[in-house]
Amino acid sequence: MRILKVTIGLMGLALAAAAATSASAETTWQHNHPRRVEVNHRLANQNHRIAMERREGELTRAQAHTLRTQDRAIRAEERAYASQNGGHITRAEQRHLNRQLNTVSREIAH
Repeated sequence: MRILKVTIGLMGLALAAAAATSASAETTWQHNHPRRVEVNHRLANQNHRIAMERREGELTRAQAHTLRTQDRAIRAEERAYASQNGGHITRAEQRHLNRQLNTVSREIAH
C-alpha cells in the first residue's frame, strides 16, 4: 500500500513537472526570432491597451484609429527589416522599433 502511494505521488510530481515545462516552452520560431517576438508582443499589448482606453472613454474613436495606424506602420517596418535579413531583425533595428513603440505608448497613456 505504501509503495502504491509513493508511486502515485511520484507520478503526480512527474506530471506536474511535464506540464510546467510544456507551458513555458517556446516554439521554434520564438526561439529563433526573440527580437521579433518581443516587438510583436509589445505591439499586441499596445493594441490591447488602446482597446481598453477606448472602452473606458479615455480615447476617442479618432485617437484610437490614429494609434492603431501608427502601430500598423511599426509592424510593417518590423516585417520589412525581417525580410531584408533572413527573417531576423538586428539589435539596432529592434532599438529603433522600441523607440517608436515607446512614443506610441506614451500617447496611449496621455
